[in-house]
Amino acid sequence: MVTVLVAIFILTYAAIVLEHPLKINKSASALVGAGLLWTVYAIDLGDPHQISEQLGESLTGTAQIVFFLMGAMTIVEVVDAHNGFDVITSRIKTGHLTTLMWMVGGVTFFLSAILDNLTTTIVMVSLMKKLLSQRCDRLLFAGIIVIAANAGGAWSPIGDVTTTMLWIGGHITSWAIIKGVFLPSVVNVLVPLTVMSWMLRSRTVVWIQKSKDTSFQVTTFEKNMMFFMGLSILVAVPAFKAVTHLPPFMGILLGLGLLWCVGDVMHKNKAEEHREHFTLAHALTRIDMASILFFIGILLAVASLEHSHILQSVALWLDLSVGRMDVIVTFIGMMSAIVDNVPLVAASMGMYSLTQYPVDSFLWEFMAYCAGTGGSILLIGSAAGVAAMGLEKIDFVWYVKKISGLALMGYFAGVLAYVVQYHLTH
Repeated sequence: MVTVLVAIFILTYAAIVLEHPLKINKSASALVGAGLLWTVYAIDLGDPHQISEQLGESLTGTAQIVFFLMGAMTIVEVVDAHNGFDVITSRIKTGHLTTLMWMVGGVTFFLSAILDNLTTTIVMVSLMKKLLSQRCDRLLFAGIIVIAANAGGAWSPIGDVTTTMLWIGGHITSWAIIKGVFLPSVVNVLVPLTVMSWMLRSRTVVWIQKSKDTSFQVTTFEKNMMFFMGLSILVAVPAFKAVTHLPPFMGILLGLGLLWCVGDVMHKNKAEEHREHFTLAHALTRIDMASILFFIGILLAVASLEHSHILQSVALWLDLSVGRMDVIVTFIGMMSAIVDNVPLVAASMGMYSLTQYPVDSFLWEFMAYCAGTGGSILLIGSAAGVAAMGLEKIDFVWYVKKISGLALMGYFAGVLAYVVQYHLTH
């Protein structure tokens, strides 16, 4: 059964990678792969009750992420419908592509620590779509955004799902993870930015020239109101989670409802055809549902490997055959470029006890860095990468050629920085 599951997953992964040559949408491949994996696993297990429980558990986790993704994407679309991003774009004066890239990389890095890497990627990639005219430039920026968002999320307890898991599980504390992982994360993003800046040193920014559409005008108050309210909702989600202990998707849905109410009240006196353009119902029609389905498929596919204990077996084999924790964790981080880092970290948390490796020990801090940033190496290795793929229709092979090498350089530079820092401070 294990051989069959691994074979199906590899074929699914290959179909996603070869989407363009095969001319089969990656969402279809992910959904077929998830369905086949669960079908084989269910037939082999032969326990309908246990399958129902496990599938329900996986579906709950997947649905939370999908609802959050849909909510964040809808908020971004509503802000854009009100020309809210003009609040930012009107203040950007640089004409050099390298300067703009450093600005975007820096904002993404710190914003992802406050929000999370998924939300930050959605906001920043959407912003670049409103700014940059040339698609080749937008793709390069999307790659840097993915690297910066994952690096920024790794050093914050609320910036990445895996770091949050370790934090909530009592394996790390807030100040320790910030102090221990901040420098490696900075190195992780500085290396790709430096190399990319050298590559783009002679390029200038080609801005999108927006035509004046007088049919759907908004006032300055309406534009600022929706921009700052939308941004405030996104920023408030981590605080909502900390206070209520409810999952983030509840916060984003609550905020979405409030934004909807404010928008309806704001435009209530306008003509029906004019008001319709600004509603959330219209914004929902602009969301790429194919990307949402891809996200569902890939998460459920990985969940089947988790429940069949394949991931745990791999982790145990590494422990027995390698032995050195720094090498094992570095390899786990690289594996997170292929397999979702959440079940990898969950498996590691189950393998190693807090008695053997206490709170804030080398293992847990290094795990937070490697699992958080290793996903940048390949496009579907992180939620941020998957979101960017959907928003900009990024080709997997293009990402490997243009971005993976930079991400790998940053990853190993951060690994070296953490190991050196640890030995100097302990």
